[in-house]
Amino acid sequence: MRSSSAKVVVVFAGQGAMTPFLRDYMTQNITGIQWVASEALVTASVFSGREYYPYMGGTIGFGIKKGHISRLGDFLQTVNPKRYPDNVLVHELWESLYGCSPFPSSVTPMPPCSGQETLLEQNSAYMNTSSPRVAYNVYKAVYAIAHSLHNLLLCQPGRGPFQNNSCAQSNNIHPWQLQHYLQEVNFQIAGEEVDFDAKGDSVPYYDIINWQRGPEGNIEFVNVGLFDGTKAVGEELLIQEDGIKWAGHQSEVPVSVCSASCLPGFRKAVRRGEPICCFDCVPCDSGKISNQTNSVDCTICPEDFWSNNDRTACISKKVEYLTFDSLGIALTVMSVVGACFTLAVCGVFFCHRHTAIVRVNNSELSFFILFALTLCFLCSLLFIGKPTYWSCMLRHTAFSITFSLCISCILGKTLVVLAAFTATRPGHNIMKWLGPKQQRTIISSCTLVQVVICAAWLIDVPPFPSRNTQYEHSKIILECSVGSSLAFWCVLGYIGLQACLCFVLAFLARKLPGNFNEAKFITFSMLIFCAVWLAFIPAYISSPGNYADAVESFAILASSFGLLFCLFAPKSYIILLKPEKNTKQHLMGKENK
Repeated sequence: MRSSSAKVVVVFAGQGAMTPFLRDYMTQNITGIQWVASEALVTASVFSGREYYPYMGGTIGFGIKKGHISRLGDFLQTVNPKRYPDNVLVHELWESLYGCSPFPSSVTPMPPCSGQETLLEQNSAYMNTSSPRVAYNVYKAVYAIAHSLHNLLLCQPGRGPFQNNSCAQSNNIHPWQLQHYLQEVNFQIAGEEVDFDAKGDSVPYYDIINWQRGPEGNIEFVNVGLFDGTKAVGEELLIQEDGIKWAGHQSEVPVSVCSASCLPGFRKAVRRGEPICCFDCVPCDSGKISNQTNSVDCTICPEDFWSNNDRTACISKKVEYLTFDSLGIALTVMSVVGACFTLAVCGVFFCHRHTAIVRVNNSELSFFILFALTLCFLCSLLFIGKPTYWSCMLRHTAFSITFSLCISCILGKTLVVLAAFTATRPGHNIMKWLGPKQQRTIISSCTLVQVVICAAWLIDVPPFPSRNTQYEHSKIILECSVGSSLAFWCVLGYIGLQACLCFVLAFLARKLPGNFNEAKFITFSMLIFCAVWLAFIPAYISSPGNYADAVESFAILASSFGLLFCLFAPKSYIILLKPEKNTKQHLMGKENK
């Protein structure tokens, strides 16, 4: 609950100076106000009338502790100007209480009075003899002086506290000598201990006074607590909150602030054009905290930490990378399954290596391709798990070299297909340039170019593990930085160049005669390969954090599966399910109808 109109007035002033000011101010300006007053006001009986309750009701403050002075009332009954004609203070008291002068003069034009009026009959702030406050302090002061003089007179010569162990002279006491004994005095009055500290201050005792409405509508001063300076630190103040009655005779503590306190997790924002106590509570920004009430500003968390949901504490950032969770397990299963399929195809080809379909399609290159595809499937496993220095270097270089080897083999196979059909024409003897030795040279040369690029990459600026805190500030993304972007795109570009060249040659040979023209399947495999990697580039660039590794791993698996199924599924189908077609005549389209 907030209230912009509620006020608290704190008054520290002498009672005599406050009276005319307060009367004018309260009459003209004060409505629904809550007072916290000093001793000068909190026990001022001049405001105890019922007409002051709407303005002063609920006031709470410190009052001098009450005490009892025996026979004080009996003594006050004997005080009057006739008995003490030379006491100026008694004359002033009479003039203040009765508005008359026992000894009229031209200086004080007041109506005369007898000077024998009874003092206790006058309802006055000075007449509280049952439990006085200020008078009780004076009473204790007189006793302190008396005890000090008593101790001073009991001093034995040669054992005194002054120079040369001397004592004060009883007929010539100096003020500083009395002060020495006054600071060391210690006695009790009605169970209350009276003494002074090294600075001359007495032990503080205060009553907590609350102004409440009495049965007749007047103001009563009710003790609701005590301040005892003899208690331990933090235990001096005792308040009975249930006994307090605030303004309007309410038990609930009034709200007297412009804005409620800002809780931890928020900061104060001062409202422009309003007092400094008026502010808005603004939540701390992400990455900042405030762990105290009414914080002026929020504290930035260290680099490896982030704010919790309540913005009250800094917690360690979540470390994220492609691990063996649901996504990582799925990629691992695909990689292992792909490698197993490849090895199974390799086993089928090895068992049927003497059949026509294996021999016609260059069994040596087929085994090279299957070996490279197995490595390609296994390369995707390098992208799963916490990045390390060695895994980062192997990730990109291993898959680029194995893919380059695989496509180099496919390129060699495509050249052999073209040469085989071209060599049947008269005057062409191109097969002598594409024998097994030349095929190995082409494959080795094409793969060696990729190996040189990767070696230069690793020597110059190799990939390395990095902590990415820029993409998402609340997380630390562990990833492999490519080191040299130029080398990374050169590696991909070279693979793309090989794939495009292979696709063009296979496309040219797609209509060559024969029941099993492998150029058609090479064309389809290169179409799938190029489509996967063209889709990979924008997906890789736009993928956040560990998803970039997942996209690259998926691209490797997808392109590997595409090559495996397009190149070897038709052959495996004929070998296993259509053995009658596994003849040279059928493959060349020369079998008898």
